Amino acid sequence: MKILNITAQSLLLFVALLLSQAVYAGGHDHTEEAEATEETGPRGGKLLHEGNIAVEVTVYETGVPPEMRVFVYRDEQLVPPSESQLAIELHRIDGQVDQLSFKAEGDYLRGQQTVVEPHSYDVSVRLELQGKSYDWSYESHEGRSQISAAMAKASGIETAIAGPQTLNISRQLFGVIEVPIDRQAGIYAPYPSVLENIHVAIGDKVKAGQKIATLRNIKTLQRYSVKAPIAGEVVEWMASIGQRVDEEALARIVDLSKVWVEMSAFPEDIEQLALGQPVSVADMHQHEKAPGEIIYIAPQMTGGHIARARALIDNADGHWRPGMHVKADIRTAQREVELAVRNEALQGFRDFTVVFGRFDDQFEVRMLTLGQSDAEFTEILGGLKPGTEYATTNSFIIKADVLKDGAAHDH
Repeated sequence: MKILNITAQSLLLFVALLLSQAVYAGGHDHTEEAEATEETGPRGGKLLHEGNIAVEVTVYETGVPPEMRVFVYRDEQLVPPSESQLAIELHRIDGQVDQLSFKAEGDYLRGQQTVVEPHSYDVSVRLELQGKSYDWSYESHEGRSQISAAMAKASGIETAIAGPQTLNISRQLFGVIEVPIDRQAGIYAPYPSVLENIHVAIGDKVKAGQKIATLRNIKTLQRYSVKAPIAGEVVEWMASIGQRVDEEALARIVDLSKVWVEMSAFPEDIEQLALGQPVSVADMHQHEKAPGEIIYIAPQMTGGHIARARALIDNADGHWRPGMHVKADIRTAQREVELAVRNEALQGFRDFTVVFGRFDDQFEVRMLTLGQSDAEFTEILGGLKPGTEYATTNSFIIKADVLKDGAAHDH
């Protein structure tokens, strides 16, 4: 489920948009008159008539791709479809004109072309019956919203042009931050000794070669110093002043400027992983992200059919602490696609995933067939023409404006 980041300003602008649309609609009395005179036929379709001749235009889409079925009446009685010739043009908002031809079938004329979504167009109908021509035209719009450029800008509605993109296909794994084996060191006494002085505390940063502690050799009674073998942070002291030490470690130093991300991978994950693949690591709250790359893939699976994959990331600011649970998006492939849109533009509308195309001061829904996605873009396989301008940021405002008038799909 997509979570929208809606600011108070956006909501206020949205309310202003709805009010302005209401004022706009209220200033056109002819719209109310048109709605008042609109007629519905006995089969629920659009009824057009001239004299004693009428046609009822329906869109049928139960178990078949959407098709027009038109019933012809004379004196309110069905005329055998074989006696009529019919042609319909659908004039769409982007200038496309769909021409539909018809053949007799049963008691109606059946369109030979699929009526593609959205079912939003200006309709021109020509009927030939017994040597006489009848012409009608009407509007059948759905999923449209009229928003001026000024109001769109004030509402924070931004647009982009649909076109080719490079998709970065990724796989998400979960992991834990760990200290690299070559970036940790233990401090030991070379002889049986007594610890006389500690020069650094837990949490102190040290340089390689820096004096860590002073000890006295038990046999020779000579004092000597132990030094840090690596640069890093003192994370543990295992001995205290006055304690006799021999083979056990005195302290431990780790260098956390770089850390490992130890990830769990199932067989289907391993098949897509390779050394050197880029990785984007994020903490579980999405506060921070860090880039890295795969440096190791285990050659064996564990008893739970899980293998280890390892990435190395920078940790100069110390955000990535050993033991921290993280998510890692691994870029497993790149694909060039002919058409894609930004993920933020995608909205749900009826049973479709859609974007809203922009045509001058109007936006209209476009039902999409989707392909692969990455973090930013989704491939479009159908439903949108290349080069179409579409709403991205705050496209939910357009959807809400469309839905306030009802999202019915009546024909």
